[in-house]
Amino acid sequence: MPSIAIVGAGPGMGLAIARTFGSRGYDVALIARNRAKLDDLVGRLTAEGITAAAFPADVRDHDALTQALKDAATRFGGIDVLEHSPAPSIASVNLTSPSQTSPSDVQGWIDFLLNSAITATQAVLPAMREAGAGTLLFTNGAGSVDPIPMLGNVNPAQAALRNWALNLHKELAGTGIQAAHVAIGVWIGAGGPPEIPTAEAEDIAPLYWDLHTQRDEAERVFTV
Repeated sequence: MPSIAIVGAGPGMGLAIARTFGSRGYDVALIARNRAKLDDLVGRLTAEGITAAAFPADVRDHDALTQALKDAATRFGGIDVLEHSPAPSIASVNLTSPSQTSPSDVQGWIDFLLNSAITATQAVLPAMREAGAGTLLFTNGAGSVDPIPMLGNVNPAQAALRNWALNLHKELAGTGIQAAHVAIGVWIGAGGPPEIPTAEAEDIAPLYWDLHTQRDEAERVFTV
């Protein structure tokens, strides 16, 4: 069976992507820091007839992330699709405006978003190159494309991830491996600021399948 590894899996976007691929016959490897939450997701997917397994790892721990992906590849006989979408809890986020941003305010986001994406890719890309097939999908906020002043410390890291992902798409052209960037310009689910448009994760997830199957786009930006 083909498989997808979701790095940063949670009950919103990660679960919706898992269902999108799992309902089409993909085994699902779920990677995130919290074992209990992962086990809950595995249980929900299993109840829907989707084969899934949890591989706990903090995305900022590069050795642990690499090992989790190796374990997932062993469990499922390889990783055909990598989807990278780590997101911190809202309560833990410290935001700064551009003029009030220090280097340390940005560095944590660089490690969380960009460096974890690079680490995850290095863990799965050699096998994809050997097979001449695979998909790498990187999820980001739309501030990676059009920055927002209140996200002055987050947007530089998002833009760096976007730049790297688009460049990876160019490098891998003609190899059989698809790399693409997804920029989400809405608040996912309920509870967001009233001035920000919202969408359900289930409405966004199909575009990941499109990028995986159509294989000719470097980027999709989701807005409403």
